[in-house]
Amino acid sequence: MDLVSEVIRTVRVGTAGARLIRQPSSRGIRFPDFDGSGFHVVVRGTCWLITEDEEPVALGPGDVVLTSSGAAHGFSHVPCALKDLPPVVMGPAPSAPGPFDFEFLCGAYLLEHGRAPQYLRVLPDLITVSPDYDRYPHMRALVDLLCADVSGTQMGTGATLPALLDLILVNVLRQWREQHGAAGWPTTDDPAIAAALREIHENPRQQWTTERLSRAVGMTRAAFTRRFTTVVGQPPMSYLISWRLGLGARLLRETDATLATIAREIGYSTEFAFSAAFRREYGISPSRFRRAPTAACASDDALAERARAR
Repeated sequence: MDLVSEVIRTVRVGTAGARLIRQPSSRGIRFPDFDGSGFHVVVRGTCWLITEDEEPVALGPGDVVLTSSGAAHGFSHVPCALKDLPPVVMGPAPSAPGPFDFEFLCGAYLLEHGRAPQYLRVLPDLITVSPDYDRYPHMRALVDLLCADVSGTQMGTGATLPALLDLILVNVLRQWREQHGAAGWPTTDDPAIAAALREIHENPRQQWTTERLSRAVGMTRAAFTRRFTTVVGQPPMSYLISWRLGLGARLLRETDATLATIAREIGYSTEFAFSAAFRREYGISPSRFRRAPTAACASDDALAERARAR
């Protein structure tokens, strides 16, 4: 199963945001925890990545920090405690006075409703990657494109931003796995569990039960439940519900299909059953979720509102 593709499909229902941040060498910056996933790319200068519990990590131009599930973190010109860094200020607040010795690009999917996918939550909270730009020149091109996109006021940002975030996230995850192997990455080499996941993903409208899934992959119910929970991180029915509702969220954002049509497509007998399950999972009705904005890059006010809400 292609885990990276599943990750991207899941986070894509969030609000896409990005901006370029410039800091003088004498100042640091702290990002609070948030619901979602994102990354930072060091564009110019050097700094230290500061976290709650881990040792500071030195960063230089081109290095990428992946915030897999929105953990609090910060950047500083010297090693320090995270609590000692000033919180990030977005929106109408004036930029720090120059000269700017450190510049980095931020991109994220903010999941106002729901949370980061299971596959990202089992990874380390913060992942650092030093991409091989000579081997993968397209990665540098993607970073340059995103820098240009967030630095200007061109038309079409709402369409280009999610696409660029997707591509950068994919490449960061690929290179991190290449550098670290399968360590820390959810394992789906188990053929029975991979087959069960494939059944769920390809046939979400089937009336699956744990018993039916275990029979489909030739295992006893008890053994299947134990192995599935160990490999995936949650029981089969919990995963099924999350997958169905994640698919429903994507259909709400990406299509004009009616609630009744979406409900049938993902395995719910009525739109009322779908709406009730969706509200339990996302804390909002499907109709309101569909009307919510999906790109906030061009609006610092929108990003500031989310920062103040934390």
